[in-house]
Amino acid sequence: MNSEQQYIELYQQAREMIFSHAPEAMNAVRDEAFENFKTLGFPSRKVERYKYTDMQKLFEPDYGVNLSRLQIPVDPYEAFHCDVPNLSTSLYFVVNDMFYHDEKPKGHLPEGVIIGSLRDYPELVSKYYTKQAKTSEDAVTALNTMLAQDGMLVYVPKNVKVDRAIQVINILKAPTLRVKSDARISSSEPEVARPSAKATPQNAQRQVPDLMVNRRVLIVLEESAEIKMLFCDHAADDRNFLATQVIEAYVGENASLDLYCMEETHHKNVRVSNVYIDQQANSRVNHNVITLHNGITRNKLDLTFSGEGAECQCYGCVIADKQQHVDNNTLITHQVPHCTSNELYKYVLDDKAVGAFAGRVLVEHGAQKTISQMTNQNLTATKEARMYTQPMLEIYADDVKCAHGSTVGQLNDAALFYMRQRGISLNEAKLLLQNAFINEVIDHMQLEPLRDRLHYLVEKRFRGELNKCSGCKLCK
Repeated sequence: MNSEQQYIELYQQAREMIFSHAPEAMNAVRDEAFENFKTLGFPSRKVERYKYTDMQKLFEPDYGVNLSRLQIPVDPYEAFHCDVPNLSTSLYFVVNDMFYHDEKPKGHLPEGVIIGSLRDYPELVSKYYTKQAKTSEDAVTALNTMLAQDGMLVYVPKNVKVDRAIQVINILKAPTLRVKSDARISSSEPEVARPSAKATPQNAQRQVPDLMVNRRVLIVLEESAEIKMLFCDHAADDRNFLATQVIEAYVGENASLDLYCMEETHHKNVRVSNVYIDQQANSRVNHNVITLHNGITRNKLDLTFSGEGAECQCYGCVIADKQQHVDNNTLITHQVPHCTSNELYKYVLDDKAVGAFAGRVLVEHGAQKTISQMTNQNLTATKEARMYTQPMLEIYADDVKCAHGSTVGQLNDAALFYMRQRGISLNEAKLLLQNAFINEVIDHMQLEPLRDRLHYLVEKRFRGELNKCSGCKLCK
């Protein structure tokens, strides 16, 4: 059976349950997403944008799905404490794929700013949901839209600036539940459906070892609005997790969005994230992806310039070892003139880790005066580590300044020899050079407390001391 077939059967059998636990605005596009998913299927490695990650294999295992919306018994405010001191944020939690409603009082948000569940704001959700993330173009986006039942809405009205950064902690925690022997169940039963569950008594009593979650985030910034957002991914159980995530961001004219996504999970976690950003005239976006601990990670960024004078800065920082796999794929589309894009992604790979970066800048007809720079630089610390890099420019305008480049290499032997002569051990010399290499990306981050803390976390990561977030009590 193909990987997608189990999800097709799950939806057909559990459609009534999915609809009963989701808001109308999300249900309105669900059947269309299902039909698109059936048509597309998971892409093979012959598809250009997925050539470095086997999507069929990622979705093949039999994961449990919490379709009945059983509440996970955890108080994240008691269990989690921020690992970034002096970072003044308004803190929110998403437990698996459910927005955590029982929040403690936070710092006052400016008038009109909304941060909450998608189910509570149907008019806004209906206006923007799936308008950027087309289910007809990507199977993972279609699957997420087909199964997601809740999500997070961030709305900033015209001329409003949110001074305090918004920090969102995504916590993965598996429930101890009985497995459904048949997905055709009533919505009142507090159990987890599995795509390929067999209808046997023994199977009905099995504990769910693995869990799939489908997160959804919608960010809307009206004209001249500003916000900074930090998403942190953590795994609270030593289980196999599969997390799909779709983020849609609409950045209005003269608006400013800083979006930081940091992953600190574990080797049993699979993360597939699709980020869609639409920028209007004179808007600014600063997008940062930091992978410190993971199992298999596949990040996709689709950013479109829809208005003149817009600017984006996209940075990626990846540290991987053992058999970890990190694949970043970006597409920046210049539809209009006078826009600027800059990309810098850096990888440090050790042991048998695999890294991939495929970036494409598309300059469409008429998009004159475009300025674009794409850079991918990589260090492989062992002969077994593998890095695949593919920067691409596709230009249909004649008055542009566009450049791209990539490098893959090892640590400089002359620099190592120089430090060894001065009494520095080989391991310490390697650590210093790796830190200096990766810090160029971190130094571009606008949140100073986060930037300073990441310097510390990266050093601990290189020393092998960062096994879990030191502020988290969930998995201790």
